[in-house]
Amino acid sequence: MTAHPDRQVPGVYHRQIGDITVTALHDGYQDVAMSSVLRISAEEGGAMLGAAFRPARRTQVNAFIIRSGGRIALVDAGCGGGAKPTVGFLAANLAAAGVLPGEVDTVLMTHLHPDHFGGLADREGQAIFPEAELKLHADEQAYWYDDAAMMRVADMARREMFFGQARSRLAPYRERTSTFTGGDVFPGVTAIPLPGHTPGHTGFMVASGGESLLIWGDIVHVPELQIPRPEVVMAVDVDPAQAEATRRMIFDRVASDRQAFAGMHLHFPAFAHMAREGAGYRLVPDAWSMDLRGDAPTDLRGDTPA
Repeated sequence: MTAHPDRQVPGVYHRQIGDITVTALHDGYQDVAMSSVLRISAEEGGAMLGAAFRPARRTQVNAFIIRSGGRIALVDAGCGGGAKPTVGFLAANLAAAGVLPGEVDTVLMTHLHPDHFGGLADREGQAIFPEAELKLHADEQAYWYDDAAMMRVADMARREMFFGQARSRLAPYRERTSTFTGGDVFPGVTAIPLPGHTPGHTGFMVASGGESLLIWGDIVHVPELQIPRPEVVMAVDVDPAQAEATRRMIFDRVASDRQAFAGMHLHFPAFAHMAREGAGYRLVPDAWSMDLRGDAPTDLRGDTPA
């Protein structure tokens, strides 16, 4: 008897940007209560998700590999193993992409939330990427290492989940951590400050050969809600007003510039464009392509009719 498959194919997808290869790696997804979404009622939000055929308030978790100049950078590190049964697949997908942890020489952090730093260290506190320099925005490091900011969080479990775990996961990289405020952070990669979700939340513009891709981090968590309704914010936003303002600015920018982008919480493989629709916007996920450039024209003149 033929066995039925019990798992999907590896979550790996490549995109060529000039001479740079960006690889999306799927870490999994998290289904979270609607109470984590603010400025929209649970009923309205649930109806919008239902209309989009989504079973729940589902947030995908992605990370990205950048191969440039003979070097390898990882953008974010996912949730790590053991967080939830539906996440923690980054290590397996990194291996499927042909990259060993010791080959990663730079880890670029969009920000320090558990679904981004969880995969930096193992349960024994050892660095999973032993040769990597870790880079993050100076404001991000300052905030999560600020004891006064930590003490303003009344809930002890939440305090440990965000502040405590951020410090423990970054600890093995202490001697090889550097900060930036913008500018070049890796060959062909420029840091773009996008504050609000966290104080040092950062996107990364990948550019080569006249092509570019913006890895926009956590501009949206639930695209079915936040793209048609950019005023919708998340309970984990440190500065909700700034997060909304940044989201509206980036929506306008990528739509006006026809800028390709990718996101940590867009549905895998997470590459997309933005179109204007009336007074709002519409997400246009890039079609799966066998061509690594994604939008290369195909000459069909030699095809044999089916």
